[in-house]
Amino acid sequence: MFTPQKQVKTALRHFYHSRLAVIFESIIIGFFAGCAVVLFRYLITKADIFRPRVYRFLFVSPFYWKLIWGAVLVLLGLFLGFASKVKPLIKGSGIPQVKGVLLGCLPDAWMPELPLKMITGFIALAAGLSLGREGPSIQIAAFTGMALASAFKQSQPQKNTLICAASAAGLSAAFNAPLAGVLFVLEELQPGFSPLLIACAMGASMTAEVVANFFLGTNTAFNFYHITPLPLIQIPWIILLGIICALAGGLFKHSLYTSQDIYNNSRIPQVFRPIIPLLVSIPLTFYFADITAGGHGLIESLAETSRDTLTLCMLLAGKILFTALCYGSGTAGGIFLPLLACGALTGYTMGHLLVQFNIIGNEWILNYIILGMTAFFTTVVKAPVTGIVLILEMSGNFNHLNSLVMVSLSGLIMSDIIASPPVYAVLLNRLLGKHAGGKTDDGPSASSAKDKQDKPDAQDGPK
Repeated sequence: MFTPQKQVKTALRHFYHSRLAVIFESIIIGFFAGCAVVLFRYLITKADIFRPRVYRFLFVSPFYWKLIWGAVLVLLGLFLGFASKVKPLIKGSGIPQVKGVLLGCLPDAWMPELPLKMITGFIALAAGLSLGREGPSIQIAAFTGMALASAFKQSQPQKNTLICAASAAGLSAAFNAPLAGVLFVLEELQPGFSPLLIACAMGASMTAEVVANFFLGTNTAFNFYHITPLPLIQIPWIILLGIICALAGGLFKHSLYTSQDIYNNSRIPQVFRPIIPLLVSIPLTFYFADITAGGHGLIESLAETSRDTLTLCMLLAGKILFTALCYGSGTAGGIFLPLLACGALTGYTMGHLLVQFNIIGNEWILNYIILGMTAFFTTVVKAPVTGIVLILEMSGNFNHLNSLVMVSLSGLIMSDIIASPPVYAVLLNRLLGKHAGGKTDDGPSASSAKDKQDKPDAQDGPK
């Protein structure tokens, strides 16, 4: 015979293992993941203010101060290399590692990976390496989700759902783009439609957005104003821009893979590799600062200043090469912002040339910057819907939706024609050693990540 106490315990037990409980847990995870990413963003923002002051001081100081700064970067590089060697899960952007955890190819370890990812990611970005904060933000949020999901003691399918929700929260808090965070999970991390997965991702993403807005404000990622829809007569140029971005995006991806191969085939131990881009960043920051750091300032400066064609081409080539040099070293840091910067440069260059030939007016160049970012993201990541929505949320203007769809479609088609696979799938397989058929310096081996991705765990959760 059931007593009231037993009935209450039974009801609580049923609720704890219900869909509704998983959604509530995802909201809790979104809050803590949002707090972690906000702290990460805050530190990087302060570093972006402090770093130019350091270099202005070094520029007018005696040479021995430059030697001291170089020695500091060498020590920081040793720490970054050592951390990446002992904890390979913190290397790179972190998105391939999150995919590997969800596919069951990598362990869902979060301690000490979580604090190490934040520390190493902050050091790499604060020093001015051409890396982004968004990939690390997603992994930091995913680590937070792993920790809380373990505490909630849910089954593995529900645990994966909560990790996906945390990842959505990470992108939402990093870019102030909650809807893009949900779509990124569906297109990139956990392909497949599940009402529970969507509900959890939305709950975590919106919660993280509220946290980010509370601490950092409600401004969009980019301050783009006065955006008007492009006239229909410019459709051929929009399509052409998508094709050009597909080719440039393929070059961007190839440079990342080549850099990894060069580092891995060299005799340079992992511990010393981050020292190379850190030392290269010193003269670049003095004389070619636009290609250093993630690229947020570069993108906004394109909308405010005029550049000649040669300078734009040099910036694009330099940004691709320096990003490859930084990412290939194996230290923590993503490619989201660098690839958006490359897309903005590609779009600006084409818009600038069209203005020079009197095909379009100068007021349309901003549109081409935004179109270039969307097309570049689509061709590199192969997540067109995420790319479109991400740029819409980052720019805060929905007037150019039709042109974004056109440029994404043309870029995606061209990317398929040249057989350019999505970057994170390739990076995951390289991480798992698939390209070598066994264990590599980059991490544990696995037979095939794609086979596991074709058979994902059920995400429907408890009935």
